[in-house]
Amino acid sequence: MNRPLQPDDPRRLGRYELDARLGEGGMGTVFHGRSPSGRPVAVKVVRREFASDQEFLRRFRSEVNRARQVPPFSTAEVLDADPDHDPPYLVVEYVDGPSLDAVVRQRGPLDGAALHGVAVGIATALSGIHGAGVIHRDLKPANVLLAMGGVKVIDFGIARPTEMTSRHTGTGHMVGTVAYMAPERFDSDTAGFPADIFAWGAVVAFAATGRTPFGGDSPTATAMRIMTQPPNLTGLDGPLRAIVERALAKDPAARPTARELLDALLGEPTVVPAPEPVAPDPDPVPPPRRRRPWLVAAAVVLCAVAAGAVGLVLRDRPGSEAANPPVVTTTAGPPSPAPTGLDGILQGRRRTLLHMANIDRDLALPQNAPAKAGGGTTPESVFVLHPRGDAYLIASTVAGLTGEVRCLGIQPSESRASSDLVPTGCSASDKTLFSLSPTGERDDKDRPTYTLANEAYGVVQWSEDDARLYVELAGDFPASIPFSFVDRGPP
Repeated sequence: MNRPLQPDDPRRLGRYELDARLGEGGMGTVFHGRSPSGRPVAVKVVRREFASDQEFLRRFRSEVNRARQVPPFSTAEVLDADPDHDPPYLVVEYVDGPSLDAVVRQRGPLDGAALHGVAVGIATALSGIHGAGVIHRDLKPANVLLAMGGVKVIDFGIARPTEMTSRHTGTGHMVGTVAYMAPERFDSDTAGFPADIFAWGAVVAFAATGRTPFGGDSPTATAMRIMTQPPNLTGLDGPLRAIVERALAKDPAARPTARELLDALLGEPTVVPAPEPVAPDPDPVPPPRRRRPWLVAAAVVLCAVAAGAVGLVLRDRPGSEAANPPVVTTTAGPPSPAPTGLDGILQGRRRTLLHMANIDRDLALPQNAPAKAGGGTTPESVFVLHPRGDAYLIASTVAGLTGEVRCLGIQPSESRASSDLVPTGCSASDKTLFSLSPTGERDDKDRPTYTLANEAYGVVQWSEDDARLYVELAGDFPASIPFSFVDRGPP
């Protein structure tokens, strides 16, 4: 609900006129405003006590840049930001609709198509958010809005001041809402992609039952139940219950990814097979055309809010063709030529360099050392991409000491937030599968560029200070490295 501006509130920030208060949070105050064209917007103003914190502002800049890459169809789009303004502010799309929290508390739990539509809409948003390397950190019913255009997830990914330094963290205060926080966050308050999946399960359980699945008499009691007790899902039945149970697993590694959530919700098998070794394929079969999971969901799902109900439209699934496949006849003729260039690279038909466009160097993978930025084309910098659904195994063309194929993998660090990129065995796992997200930009040779990310550990980044390639969830500046691919011929 919009409230009048207070006497000390600003009336204008940059190009935006402010006319009402929308709310307050740990980061600052949220105002309703209008752009010069008259478009309604939400303007989040950073508290002055944090505006002088250079560490917070550094992360604020970095995460705003990354949040701009999140597809806007199931999230509130980031429109503008000025980290150097006094005070700093962020401008996002204004979503006119009630929150899931308000709808459930006023009208009761959702069921049927309305519940399924909310579950799919939130999972779609998480797919887009995670695909851009962003972690929501505070997914809860109040941050899910049911607008006429569908489900919109808000307030994602921007640095929370209490994460910056211990002096901003009071006793017992953590970033997030306890009832929707994953158990691993109570040990270290670390927030990774799996923590968002846990929050998804808790939010969907609330939507279905009207209560949180670990509700206790106090935040402390709730936290203890999250860490030690199974969820109370009484009132949630059918296939959705099994999906929610997986999302609420105590072990982060046992939870599905956002992509796998969508596959399950849409009745599709997961696109990531069981781990299997990668071996040269003398006659590889071209994989199906890649599609972003959030684009699939956008094409499949239509969520609408009308008279207090959320409707869901699912695409028709062909049935007769599966039971009676058409007869295919072939005629003799020359074989189709193998694809070359980017198409061949993405199908695993061509060798490639992973070129780091912003520093004009190539990723290289030594046999027994972390990945590095190579200064020229060497055998260590030549790879073959092996498609695994929407992700890839990145296999070196240089065999290991025992003759086995080596792939790019992630070695988690116990002492710091970032993880090293290292040579490892080529079994598909959360440490070896990488996704590509188009940046919309091209390198100096007019090749398209991509962000390279891992759903479990974060986005590939580069540090000039120690010439180090690494993966990090939090997203220190720079947000990511733009990679392009250089064709180096058939495998």
